[in-house]
Amino acid sequence: MTRALPLVLLVPVWACTPAIPDVDGGPSPADAGTTPVDAGAGATEDAGPHPDASAGAPDASAGAPDASGGTDDAGPAPHDAGAGAPDAGPPAGDAGPSTIAGLCFADIAEGGVGPVYDGFGPVVGDHCYGTHHQHITGVERVVFLGDSVTVGTPPTSSGDFYRTKLANALATQFGLEAPGFGWQIADYINGTAGQVHSGDFWSCAEWGARTDDLMQDNNQVLDCFPPEERDKTTLVVITMGGNDIAALTKDGPAGVPYDQIWQNTEEFVQLMRDAVQWMLDPTNVPGTTYVVFANMFEFTDGTGEIDSCVSAQFAGFDPWENPDDLAALVIYANEQYMDIAVSTGTDMIFMLEHFCGHGFNYDDPTSPCYRGPDAERWFDISCTHPNPTGHQTIFEMFSAVVQAGPL
Repeated sequence: MTRALPLVLLVPVWACTPAIPDVDGGPSPADAGTTPVDAGAGATEDAGPHPDASAGAPDASAGAPDASGGTDDAGPAPHDAGAGAPDAGPPAGDAGPSTIAGLCFADIAEGGVGPVYDGFGPVVGDHCYGTHHQHITGVERVVFLGDSVTVGTPPTSSGDFYRTKLANALATQFGLEAPGFGWQIADYINGTAGQVHSGDFWSCAEWGARTDDLMQDNNQVLDCFPPEERDKTTLVVITMGGNDIAALTKDGPAGVPYDQIWQNTEEFVQLMRDAVQWMLDPTNVPGTTYVVFANMFEFTDGTGEIDSCVSAQFAGFDPWENPDDLAALVIYANEQYMDIAVSTGTDMIFMLEHFCGHGFNYDDPTSPCYRGPDAERWFDISCTHPNPTGHQTIFEMFSAVVQAGPL
């Protein structure tokens, strides 16, 4: 039976981060998503084993808003760094050049409400595509985990999938055996890559997957980490969480209590954290493991106008009585993804921020992420999957983070 393509619904959230980050190398262009990256560059010398991420990782549920008050009490305001983040420092109105927003997203960093990353203390690469917590070297195999963004979906051809582009570039960069055509294509019947394993590359991603498919209800991680492969230095690439947000989005109008929805949000974030920590634990995987994952994008360009994409109107989504309640959930989840990256020493790419302004309101000058008359749409007709330009951008983001030099 053919698996239905998942439809991910997000709300108007994007980066406006009011604190002081640690950014490598100084400012970069405001929209780094338009800067091509040469993924064929050679690797640098081995920096040694990955740090043990199991030590000192915070509880993902810590600092979450008090959901016991129901829909009328959403807990801390979305910009309140108390919603899971450390003290973010200066007041929200200060978005000067010393912030992540000011350095990387100055063209869209005014008037928006979104994840506040700076208080977690990330190191951001000077490319502004994502963080720089790892010096990735000596890779012997590459694993792709996650959802349909990683598998690839029609009408985009397999040659344009970010997974295919990145695999071929990494094969050149690290001297790996490139995957064959059967791995590069998508199996539209099962919603997976055409092959799980080819050359030095693995893919266990699947259409519609949620974080519980990493290790709880399904076994993406174990399927791509068979015992005989665990001594190898492995790079793991992940897009995951969009379908978890889609499920939460439907829960509110369906009458699920808000405190239960908050608990579900904390649980899906914790499942992501657990999977990352498992892969980094040398008791489970003796070889060095590097992990790079994406945060969660949305197609309305910060407007929350779901009907801006025609296909979304047929997906069964109903509006929330208080959209701020849903925004608080999504902001919390994205902030906690950054916390996972910082606390485990892994890396996160800014997919949310770079795609904002390239959704279905890209040509609306009043949208929070408007990037000017030359902006293009990066989503396909499904509303939630990248088109070829979107896949190219995701490829560039992952490539830049993987190629980052010594810490």
